[in-house]
Amino acid sequence: MQNIKIVSTGLYLPPRVQTAAELAPLIGRSEKWILGRTGVAERRIAEESMDSMAAKAARDALADGPPPDCILNASATPLQLIPDSAPFIQRALGWSGIPCWSIHATCLSFAVALNTAAALISAKSFRRILIISSEAGTPFRDFDEAESAALFGDGAAAAVLEATPGGEPSAYIDWEMNTWPEGAELTEFRGAGTRHPPGHPTTTKKDNLFQMHGTRVYRMARSRIEENLTALFERNRVTAVDFDWLIMHQASGRAVEMAAHYGFPAEKTVSIVDKVGNTIAASIPMVLATADKENMLKRGDLILLGGTGAGLSVAFTILRW
Repeated sequence: MQNIKIVSTGLYLPPRVQTAAELAPLIGRSEKWILGRTGVAERRIAEESMDSMAAKAARDALADGPPPDCILNASATPLQLIPDSAPFIQRALGWSGIPCWSIHATCLSFAVALNTAAALISAKSFRRILIISSEAGTPFRDFDEAESAALFGDGAAAAVLEATPGGEPSAYIDWEMNTWPEGAELTEFRGAGTRHPPGHPTTTKKDNLFQMHGTRVYRMARSRIEENLTALFERNRVTAVDFDWLIMHQASGRAVEMAAHYGFPAEKTVSIVDKVGNTIAASIPMVLATADKENMLKRGDLILLGGTGAGLSVAFTILRW
């Protein structure tokens, strides 16, 4: 256990809404099909860059507080490959000289950044860390792949971490992460790397669009999540009923509903997937910020936070809010 506190959270939703009815003709499916298959009634479409969205979420989290002494960009859709997106985010915030870098673990980037930040603060390397997840993934949807194209939306969220003051209950208790690379080809964006470089004769248009085998991901994730949670729960001597809230990656409506399989009732599972879709790495902190802003979270609440990511990876964290 580490005495680390999430001091505040921030959220930014792009103003443009794309409904299932508007998307349906683009992917050759009906509105009813989209709702039944994905559970996503609407998603936000960014008409600005990811660093601009990141800065807005960060300002919401920081409010009138002091700037951080470290910035972690936990996003999967970069502004460009080089330099890292973190300097652009810092520039969008109007700062200079603050150490910043990116942590990329696809949809689990925020969970991994949270673990990293807790360790850095515990080691007294930094005192106040800002984590930002900002995703503009909708331009990479493949409209020929209806299911994945119907899932994704854009948005950003942020969190500020500090050491817990004496006498307060907030803590970073434990986490468990596992990766099974046999699932690496189930969720892919193949382009922009050395495997399929731009302009190469073997690189295709689809290499630069998101590809996913949704049913196979769901089946693999279901068993792997159970393995992950069993190890984490046994080590900490807890069960699903001990938690006040489940803050889960909003992979799809069906994925969020899968929480019941592990013993989490719907009233303890925060769900926003119907309004924002799958926002990749921004998904988990957007759920966290939504629950925070709606005053659902109380100091001392026991929270389970996590989900799945491409790889295939599973990570869950136990927090005392």
